[in-house]
Amino acid sequence: MTNKADLVNLVAARTEQTKTDVAEVVDALIETIVDSVVEGKKVSILGFGSFESRERSARQGLNPKTGEKIAIPAKHVPAFTAGKQFKDRVQTESAKPKGKKK
Repeated sequence: MTNKADLVNLVAARTEQTKTDVAEVVDALIETIVDSVVEGKKVSILGFGSFESRERSARQGLNPKTGEKIAIPAKHVPAFTAGKQFKDRVQTESAKPKGKKK
């Protein structure tokens, strides 16, 4: 698993930028994407994917403890759709044989 700190370290190593500068850019990127999606805009990054807000309809569910029916209200949820290049790369790389883990 790669977390945000790992991502910052990897990008800093690839770009030879400081971790502080890369962390600022990563934070700004994430904040900008979130702000845009909250405003109802779709954010598309060619070759990577798109972020958008989707509406979930109100529906009935069941309380798992009691089995009682409950009303689940409508809400907006964030959604990510991977782009074609991203999907193709995952498919190609996932099909390659992996080395044995020690």
